[in-house]
Amino acid sequence: MNTQEYIQLDETYSAHNYKPLDVVIDRADGVWVHDVEGNKYLDCLSAYSAVSQGHCHPKIMQAMQDQMQRVTLTSRAFRNDQMGPFVKELCDLTGYEMALPMNSGAEAVETAIKAARKWGYKVKGVEDNQAQIIVCEGNFAGRTVTAISFSSEAQYKEDFGPLTPGFVTIPYGDAQALEAAITPQTVAFFVEPIQGEGGVIVPPKGYLKAAAGICARHNVLFVTDEIQTGLGRTGALFATEHEGVRPDIVTIGKALSGGFYPVSAVLADKEILGLFRPGDHGSTFGGNPLGAAVARAALQVIIEEDLVVRSRELGAYFQGRLERIESEHIKEVRGKGLFIGVELYVPARRFCEALRDRGILCKETHNTVIRFAPPLVIKKSEIDWAMERIEQVVLMD
Repeated sequence: MNTQEYIQLDETYSAHNYKPLDVVIDRADGVWVHDVEGNKYLDCLSAYSAVSQGHCHPKIMQAMQDQMQRVTLTSRAFRNDQMGPFVKELCDLTGYEMALPMNSGAEAVETAIKAARKWGYKVKGVEDNQAQIIVCEGNFAGRTVTAISFSSEAQYKEDFGPLTPGFVTIPYGDAQALEAAITPQTVAFFVEPIQGEGGVIVPPKGYLKAAAGICARHNVLFVTDEIQTGLGRTGALFATEHEGVRPDIVTIGKALSGGFYPVSAVLADKEILGLFRPGDHGSTFGGNPLGAAVARAALQVIIEEDLVVRSRELGAYFQGRLERIESEHIKEVRGKGLFIGVELYVPARRFCEALRDRGILCKETHNTVIRFAPPLVIKKSEIDWAMERIEQVVLMD
């Protein structure tokens, strides 16, 4: 079958809830992917940061194959020999006392919301069913009904109501707005350290530290969504580390499995996650032995290959090269580590299509932003190769 035949099948039998670039990938390795026509592309999206370790990393693949031959799923009705080591290694790496594994990033967000509300009722003493969580304009936390309920994007909510109550929205990057929005019913402030889907929006320097201080003074949980930014993507294990901040709750996912399997988790100390009792929350697949084994290997790769430092150093180089391009189309280049957004004055879709035609895969976000987020294993020579083509594209009429 050729590209058009595959696209026709997709368009005929799949719900039209995505608008992908018309390339049909059939294999991948490291930072490179190949389509069904035999063309080769540099992946500059990393499946939205899920394949930070590179496509089909051999160590993670081996861990998955080994575990598949032993046991893949037990449900949490029983214990398995991968779950305990996984959460211990995760807590040792991140410095939190407990972890609650789930599958998708959206599930981790839902879990964090439940944990924050439970803490609000059990510890802070908020009246039943009155808890409020403050969120920011431009956020993206998934597509579940609760996640879209606190989105500021109208399309995400259209025709999907009634929506989940209990959220208060403030401008992103405005610490004064956060303080003004807090009431006795506020249990948490939920924020992305860098807004990914919002356009790779980096908040003002000092914002996260100020927000954490405000939360601490008002007895409000500081909760961060590091599903895209976490595990080295921004040149630090967590993006909040750039400001020396330790959130009360962190959600992680995507790179937690290196793209092999859906694995996510919520991190917090015992005073928060320790409030859950048997029956309060659960997931048939969450913490399963296959996912846990894969995640353990994915974390080892991040440590052993020093991917956090690679992201910091190569991200600075990549962003510096992008900033030096003199193009009438470029409004701003921003980001941290290998998490970079190029905002244009014009729609970005045609530039992404032109990059595809030159062997680079990336995707527009918020209409005018091109996001560059290659696997953290990318080499300097590969960035140079990409820059030759990026410069050609952004300088075109």
